[in-house]
Amino acid sequence: MSKGTSGLSFEGHHALITGAGGGIGAAIAIALSSAGASITLAGRKREPLEATAALCAGQTHIADGFDITDEKAVADGVEAARKALGPLSILINNAGDASSAPFEKTSLAQWNGMLSLNLTGAFVVTKAVLPDLRSYGAGARILNIASTAGLKGYPYVAAYCAAKHGMIGLTRALAVELMKTGITVNAICPGYTETPLVHGAMKRIEEKTGRSPAEILAEFAKSIPQGRLIQPSEVAHAALWLLSSGASSMTGQAITVAGGEIMG
Repeated sequence: MSKGTSGLSFEGHHALITGAGGGIGAAIAIALSSAGASITLAGRKREPLEATAALCAGQTHIADGFDITDEKAVADGVEAARKALGPLSILINNAGDASSAPFEKTSLAQWNGMLSLNLTGAFVVTKAVLPDLRSYGAGARILNIASTAGLKGYPYVAAYCAAKHGMIGLTRALAVELMKTGITVNAICPGYTETPLVHGAMKRIEEKTGRSPAEILAEFAKSIPQGRLIQPSEVAHAALWLLSSGASSMTGQAITVAGGEIMG
């Protein structure tokens, strides 16, 4: 029985993780695989998924071309995952993106794009995977990677905040619908985490303002009481517990991993 470094075992589970090519998605994939789970790594591009697969300990399937906004691409990807590693018992909705603009300069296309990537995509993937989870029954898990932007407002990212608030609403509504099945539905809300998404935001700030990377990093870290960015592995540790049998009574929750930025 494989328990990995977490002390938890996920042998017999097949987890699909969207946005698994880096950051939080990759960290969860590596942690779950080390604990015995089979992993489908889903994303649009094959190369980063292969890089994650190389770090995973167990069976992996790469689902590239997995566009979460395209129902057919998702349905085809889920079917291929079933054929490769069997029915799914865990879903991690992690894929997403962030763009920034003052509210009055946010275009309708930008607004719709943020909702599509950060909310509608989770709806599409969950609908495709839910039949497998229902068949598995008690012990199946849905985990949505939201954000502290789903719990509070930040300037210049109104569309992203709206989408992440929506993801938490989706989490809670689906948790109620599935309450009697033993399938839990939870969300994790990371603060600023050292991921490609945050590094991309820092790069754009550097290009626009001419400030140094160190200055920008210090500004990001200033919003976190612990004074540092969250590490993807810290989110992965929280994820493994929520996915475990020991968290069977945890459902409809939005758990923050944010260095004290949000309490209560």
